[in-house]
Amino acid sequence: MTSATATDDTIPATAAATVEFVSATNYSGGSELQPASLNVDVKAYRDWVRTLESAGFDYTLNGYGAASADSFIVAAATGQLTERLKPIVALRPNTVFPLVAAQALATLDQLTEGRAVVHLISGGADAEQARQGDYLAKDERYARTSEYIDLLRRAWTETAPFSFDGKFYKFDDFGPGFRTYSGEAIPISIGGQSDAAFQVGGAQADWFTFWGEPLAEVRKEIDRVHAIADQAGRARQKIWVTFRPIIAKTDAQAWEKAYQVLGNLTDRFKNGTSAVQRFARNLADANPQNKGAQRALGFANASERYDRALWTPTASATNGAGASTALVGSYETVAAAILDYIDAGAGVVSIRGYEGLADIEQYGEFILPLVRSELAHRQRTGRRGQLQREHLGYADPDFLAEHDAAASKAGAAA
Repeated sequence: MTSATATDDTIPATAAATVEFVSATNYSGGSELQPASLNVDVKAYRDWVRTLESAGFDYTLNGYGAASADSFIVAAATGQLTERLKPIVALRPNTVFPLVAAQALATLDQLTEGRAVVHLISGGADAEQARQGDYLAKDERYARTSEYIDLLRRAWTETAPFSFDGKFYKFDDFGPGFRTYSGEAIPISIGGQSDAAFQVGGAQADWFTFWGEPLAEVRKEIDRVHAIADQAGRARQKIWVTFRPIIAKTDAQAWEKAYQVLGNLTDRFKNGTSAVQRFARNLADANPQNKGAQRALGFANASERYDRALWTPTASATNGAGASTALVGSYETVAAAILDYIDAGAGVVSIRGYEGLADIEQYGEFILPLVRSELAHRQRTGRRGQLQREHLGYADPDFLAEHDAAASKAGAAA
C-alpha cells in the first residue's frame, strides 16, 4: 500500500497537492440500473449538467460510442448550459480528421472561454472500432493517435502554414489554424493499459487516465508513465483515476446498498436491453480484448476487497466493461479512500454512481467537501488531518463485520 500508515500524519511525497473532480454527462436520464432511451432528453440533460455544476464538479466527460450522441455537440451544449463546468470531449481519432478536430475543439474552447479538454480513445476493442469502419490493429491505432496529437497541437499553435506527409495523414499548406481561447494547446488526455498506450500517453499526453485499481498497482503505473514523460523531456502528466462510489451515512448502510446495487447490476447486465448492456453481454462469454478490462477482472478474481474500501464485484458483474470498480462505505470512509489515491499521486478523480442525480447530489453534499476540506487542512498545516486515521475501512473489524452481514443478507435473499 502506497499511502502512509493510518496513524501517520505525514503527507506522502507522492501526494497531489490539489484535486479536481470529474463525472460523466448523461443526456437521456436514467442510469445503468434504470436505463432510459438512447435519445436525448433535453430536460433530463439540462438538469444533469446543472446538477453537476451546483454539486461542485470541475469537469464532465462527454463519452463516445458508435451508437451514442455526438460528443462534440453534447460538449458544446454542456458549455452553454453551464458557467464553470469544463466539458471533456471523448474523441476517437478514426472518426474525425485531426485538423477538423482541432478546429472544432478550438471553437468549443472559445465558446466556453477556455474550458475544453479532449480525451483521445485509440480503441480497445476491434469489434467496436469496426462499427465505424476502423480496421487498424491496436498498436497501429496508437501510432495513429501519436500523429494525431502532434497535428492537433501544431494546428493550435503554428503561426505559419505547414504541410505534413505521415503514415496516417497527409495534407498541404494548412494554417494557421483556428486558435484556442488562450492561444495555447488544449489539454489532451489518454488512457489505456497496453504498452502502446503507455508509450504514446507518457511521451505526449497532458493527462493519463486509470481505472480504479489497487493502490500499489496505481502507484506503479504512475511511476511507469512518468518515467516515459521524463525520458521524453516533457512535463509529467496529471493523473486521472475513476471509481463508482456507493455511499451512505454509515458503513453498514453503504454495504446494504452495495449488495442491492450488485444484485440489480447483475440482473440488468444479464437481461437488460440498453446498448451498453447488450455490448457487455456480447462479451460475457469471451475474454475482453481491452487490457483495462482484463486487469479489472484479474483483480476481481483475486479478491473482492483491496486497501481501504475498493470493492470489485461490480467489475465482475459487467465483465470488466468500463470503469466499474467501486468504493464502498460511509461518506467519511469513501472520502478517506479517495484521499489514499490522491496520496498516491492522482490529481483528477472521476466519480459517478449507479443512481443518477441522487448520487451526484450526495457526492456534492458529502464527498467533495470532505476531500477538499482535508486538502485545505494540509495546505494550512503541512500535515494530514484526522479523516484517514479515523475511518479505516477494511482495517476496522467493525467495517468487515458490516460487510459480512450485508453479504449474508443478500445471499439469503437470492
